[in-house]
Amino acid sequence: MNEDEIHDQALEEGFHLEMFEDHLRYELGVSENTVKAYLSDCRALVRYAGASGVEAPGQVRYETLRDFLHQSGTAGLSERSEAGLAAASLARLRSALRTYYAFLNREGLTAEDPTEHLEAPRRSRPLPDVLAYYEIETILNAAELKAGAASTARSLRPERRALPFRDVAMLEVLYGAGLRISELIGLRVRDFVPEDGLVSVKGKGDKRRIVPVGGRAVATVQRYLREWRPQLDRRGQSEGRLFLNQHGRPLSRQGAWKILQELVARAGIEKRVTPHTFRHSFATHLLEGGADLVAVQEMLGHADISTTQIYTHVDRSYLQEEYRHFHPRK
Repeated sequence: MNEDEIHDQALEEGFHLEMFEDHLRYELGVSENTVKAYLSDCRALVRYAGASGVEAPGQVRYETLRDFLHQSGTAGLSERSEAGLAAASLARLRSALRTYYAFLNREGLTAEDPTEHLEAPRRSRPLPDVLAYYEIETILNAAELKAGAASTARSLRPERRALPFRDVAMLEVLYGAGLRISELIGLRVRDFVPEDGLVSVKGKGDKRRIVPVGGRAVATVQRYLREWRPQLDRRGQSEGRLFLNQHGRPLSRQGAWKILQELVARAGIEKRVTPHTFRHSFATHLLEGGADLVAVQEMLGHADISTTQIYTHVDRSYLQEEYRHFHPRK
């Protein structure tokens, strides 16, 4: 590796691009093409900013991004067309930068968002993907059936028998508390308060919030803690985390993602399902049941209620669909 390559690698580490890649792939669940495109755009920004002596994303200012977009859309960078980016590609570049800085802000890696005032084409905000409650139940039932089969498979090592029960507990908490995947895998045993039906969650910017969890989730986690987590935590490498992998270490985003995909496939659900789909479903089902918007905002950990209001549109779509399906004068 030559000196320039070493410098570029150090810059990418300083800009947390590997963490951003994990966020795209395992939290947002975007397509592989989108992962590659967004990383390419962000690497281009890193090189552009690095040429001016900028070594961290928090040092990037709005003016830098504006000039970067202008250069990308006119003269172009090395891998871009000399005629400039098409409007769709320029919109994608803006989207990549916004997604990147939203991730950095959420993780507490930057204090400000220089993309806030970047001009972008007006477009309607897409509604999040949501599972119907019966689909949630179908996935949970698939997880429980797998756990039941493992409990009678005496040929399996204890830690292997424990894993399906961990998966059931994990999904119950994911849906029961509407957590982000990073919040889920970051939970510690001490964060779970079963006697009050609560979980203490470290969210964006290391802010703590208290979220209720239902009785099913509480009972499942208690059984996991009592009977199965000790089978996983045999090497003293758990760091106190609630959900562990088969080696007794904290479960990773990638590990949680793979577990969910395997169980969705077992359940025969053909929709695209990500960990965030469970969070979207949690919020939508609460509002469908009559929950107060401010209460849902608090449970989700949204700083701005306008972020939570997207779920009122999902709820409205659901009601319209039910009306068309059941009303005799539709």
